[in-house]
Amino acid sequence: MMESINIILEGLPTLLKGMGMTVEVTVISLILAMIIGLILGVFSITKSKVLRAIATAFVDIIRGTPLLVQILFIYFGIPSVVDISLTAFSAGVIAITVNATAYLVEIFRAGINSIDKGQMEAGRTIGLSYAQTMRLIILPQATRRMIPAFVNQFIVSIKDTSLLSVIGLAELTLSGQSIYAVNFRAFEILFAVGVLYFVIIYSLTLFSRWLERRLDVA
Repeated sequence: MMESINIILEGLPTLLKGMGMTVEVTVISLILAMIIGLILGVFSITKSKVLRAIATAFVDIIRGTPLLVQILFIYFGIPSVVDISLTAFSAGVIAITVNATAYLVEIFRAGINSIDKGQMEAGRTIGLSYAQTMRLIILPQATRRMIPAFVNQFIVSIKDTSLLSVIGLAELTLSGQSIYAVNFRAFEILFAVGVLYFVIIYSLTLFSRWLERRLDVA
């Protein structure tokens, strides 16, 4: 028992560094995905057929292909035909951003559509433009309803970062693999990796519950 604990403690600094990389990639990716997802989410509900088609095509393509394929395509595929060089970190952020965006588009679309259409009409009646009504009236209400879905996507993206190990990004999973490849103590190291993932995800879950109560989300 003590030997197993010592194995975990010896590998903990490396695992914590990998955990930090996992969180960093996820946070940066989700911030970018929220911005792009909001834009495409608005596109998906506009009257413009072109904008709706762009949003629909993006969502269908990304959700219709495995994330692992997207990661490999971005890291190996694109640089093979375009004169660019991507680091594993950059490729990882782009891949997680693109994948998360496709799901956030649907979250934004559903959230905005959940607000009574009378709210938009009321905003336009008092002289606000479509953009102003969306920004000042619709989105603040919709965002409160979307909080659980946002947190769920955050959790999903954290788990998805484990796939970035295939391109050599030293996130939590690859950090664990690098340790037990040397000491051959896979059980203890993978147990520690699982615990660290649980700590991140459970902390997010508790924060989500607190935020929902704070904002009195229906």
